[in-house]
Amino acid sequence: MRKDGAPVERPALRPISENTLNAALRRLGLGNADHLSHGFRTSMSTASNESGLFKADIIEVVLNHMDEDKVRAIYDRARYEQERKRLSQ
Repeated sequence: MRKDGAPVERPALRPISENTLNAALRRLGLGNADHLSHGFRTSMSTASNESGLFKADIIEVVLNHMDEDKVRAIYDRARYEQERKRLSQ
């Protein structure tokens, strides 16, 4: 927010920061000991793995846990496109 109270405009494709999510959680009354934004990634991974509907490799790609081989990681993203979309829904 600007000093005059007006909201700051941001580019539509620029992602919000982890701190923005953490501030929103604080405004909801959740303290750092209750939940941090990174915990959503943990919850998503746990729920997806427990569902048995998705291969672990697809879950890791969605979480952006890249393969150490950068070239392979690029091709894996393309190969799992439909599954990643389904999981993201």
